[in-house]
Amino acid sequence: MSDLLAHLNPPQLAAVTLPPQHALILAGAGSGKTRVLTTRIAWLISTGQVGPQGVLAVTFTNKAAKEMQARLAALLPINTRGMWIGTFHGLCNRFLRAHHREAGLTAQFQILDSADQLAAIKRLLKNLNIDDEKYPPRELMHFINAHKEQGIRAAQAEAYDAYTSRRVELYAEYEGQCQREGVVDFAELLLRSYELLQRNEPLCQHYQARFRHILVDEFQDTNRLQYAWLKLLAGRGSVKSESAGACLFAVGDDDQSIYAFRGAEIGNMRDLQREFDLPEVIRLEQNYRSHGNILDAANALIKQNRGRLGKNLWTEAGAGEPIRVFEGYSDIAEAAFIVEEICELAGDGVSRQQMALLYRSNAQSRVLEHQLFKQGLPYRVHGGLRFFDRQEIKHALAYLRLLANPDDDTAFARVVNFPTRGIGGRSIEALQEAARQTNSSLYNAAASLAGKPGGVVARFIALIESLRAETRELPLPEVIDQLIERSGLRQHYLAEKEGQDRLENLDELINAASSFLKDDGVPLLDGDEVVPDGGPLASFLAHASLEAGEHQAGEGQDAIQLMTVHAAKGLEFDIVFITGLEQGLFPHENAAQEREGLEEERRLMYVAVTRARKRLYLTHAQTRMLHGQTRYCLPSSFLEELPVELLRKINRGLSSAPLAPLRSTAVAGAPWQQPAAANALRIGQNVRHARFGVGVIVASQGAGPEARVQVNFGAGGMKWLALEYAKLTPA
Repeated sequence: MSDLLAHLNPPQLAAVTLPPQHALILAGAGSGKTRVLTTRIAWLISTGQVGPQGVLAVTFTNKAAKEMQARLAALLPINTRGMWIGTFHGLCNRFLRAHHREAGLTAQFQILDSADQLAAIKRLLKNLNIDDEKYPPRELMHFINAHKEQGIRAAQAEAYDAYTSRRVELYAEYEGQCQREGVVDFAELLLRSYELLQRNEPLCQHYQARFRHILVDEFQDTNRLQYAWLKLLAGRGSVKSESAGACLFAVGDDDQSIYAFRGAEIGNMRDLQREFDLPEVIRLEQNYRSHGNILDAANALIKQNRGRLGKNLWTEAGAGEPIRVFEGYSDIAEAAFIVEEICELAGDGVSRQQMALLYRSNAQSRVLEHQLFKQGLPYRVHGGLRFFDRQEIKHALAYLRLLANPDDDTAFARVVNFPTRGIGGRSIEALQEAARQTNSSLYNAAASLAGKPGGVVARFIALIESLRAETRELPLPEVIDQLIERSGLRQHYLAEKEGQDRLENLDELINAASSFLKDDGVPLLDGDEVVPDGGPLASFLAHASLEAGEHQAGEGQDAIQLMTVHAAKGLEFDIVFITGLEQGLFPHENAAQEREGLEEERRLMYVAVTRARKRLYLTHAQTRMLHGQTRYCLPSSFLEELPVELLRKINRGLSSAPLAPLRSTAVAGAPWQQPAAANALRIGQNVRHARFGVGVIVASQGAGPEARVQVNFGAGGMKWLALEYAKLTPA
């Protein structure tokens, strides 16, 4: 027993050796929460307070569950494989397998993953002749899952208008389809388990008596239904335990609650305190990961949030290095600095896999990937795909390939029915047969296709032809912008609940084209082989293919780690770069307008800071490409919340051009020279644009290649346009 408890600090020891009672353990980042959880289970079993079958341990990932089992196996001379340790979904699956009859399921019921669930919903809509543009399948899937995670069946769902009423009806139809087919989705696993326990009192009391101790990891990430399920098993729900009930031991950190968009309820921690009459909260504040300056920065940042349960991280490891802050003139300069610093660190012997580049939005990875590509540095995108491998980017590139070469059958097949435009499998088969018979491309064979298939494919061909005609004289960034709009890609992803990331990536593709023209001009491939003919579009497509095909690190290769801050939770690295620390980006503009949203963004920043062990970089840029145009940025408010004495500003090694002042819109008639043009443009002057038509200049910014104007196009809205590419002419 002394060996089991020997390596615990006093708060950890107090948590592990608590008498049988409900408890909330507030475990700060890097404070050893997994050690506390596993040692608590081992201590309860070793002291004879409970047998292995009397423990229920809940985690949020299969990886965490396997780690817990492995640690217990090392601590106890027992077989841990039969213990109830797993995720909410895994444990509920086990429960329903044992009680499938009572749950109204077949013994062989199957589980739908997200892709299977989406396919089932699409099939349902097709069978009911429902317009999937009016009721997008992915949006309906989110609607159904959100209700299930709140414990709401279709019969209880509220309908505030005719559209919602129809979605509720489709929810009911989906429930019926799943029941007939003997399948359950992930959300159904938990909901059906909860409903069975709630209505079957003897069964519920059996499990309440069986599980004497319930231990929960990452409690701050629980949603409403998960907490209700835990309360029911602990004897605090609608079915009361005949015994004293299980002891609920919850470990979590309200400062790391960053999954509200998934339904996580940070309020569950306070509800737990109140509803279970907790006598105290044990705080694990000693950090075993980071140096003192990093922790002091994290503490100063998170104390700005209100309503915290409160804790203050500290370490015995010493203050360590100051936090480095870099301000680049542009996002490209920011990325170049980061890569330069990585090269120096690697030269000093730091492993590349111990260096992590964190960003708030997936789209930010593109500039970083490009700089790593240019330096030939291997990297790995953790929890996601490289920029040019992402679905929406590959769709947009396929459209671009068709503009450049209509005979590209691979590109044609990818987007002929994406977004969906009524071109089904039979039409594609008929088109492929026509292409074989005429020995031509799918594009050219479309003219010989008759009947309904010929009509729907002809409309797609007309779309591509009109795009080719309309974009022939436009700069490449505007070609991509036009294509994203006209193809329906933007509208498609706007309809998705989680489509914002994909839209940001599409906007970043426009930025990539702008940067490509500015940086590469006439790009080279291998050696001195210049891309032949085809102009900027062909060159850019070649560049995208080359960048997509290189430098994704192989398994086990020493590679730089790239990831969003959300994906970084639970990980740690010696060196961490937190990039893009600008207002509107981090904190994100979607969240910064509301206090709760801003506080979640601050918790996200807290998570990012506490990933670093030894050295932390905070970087931001004065200008950043947005939608193909230069955006002028303000530093993140989070930087102002950090103590100045902890920071070291570094801008060595890279030139940083000063920002040109913004010219006031009030100075009508101010002269201003368009780059590489003889005609001077003035604020207040009417100008013509190839796509947007006639408008009036109302403001200007920047100089030289960074010069841009704001133009009021009336019904077309206000647009910021880069003069180098916009080709404005006096109207």
